[in-house]
Amino acid sequence: MDLIKRLEIYRLENKISQEKLAEMLGVAFSTVNRWLNGHTEPNKIQKYHIEKLLKGKK
Repeated sequence: MDLIKRLEIYRLENKISQEKLAEMLGVAFSTVNRWLNGHTEPNKIQKYHIEKLLKGKK
């Protein structure tokens, strides 16, 4: 499954706002919004942090 789809499922299942998700990942809200709307993709470092979040690591 696509990383961003997994991130959106994680966000919805855990009732996390896009703003809170952005804070958790250390990026701007607009960045998360662009990912989830398919306008941009995360870079390698951002992908690493997303994977860590999805695996439950801090």
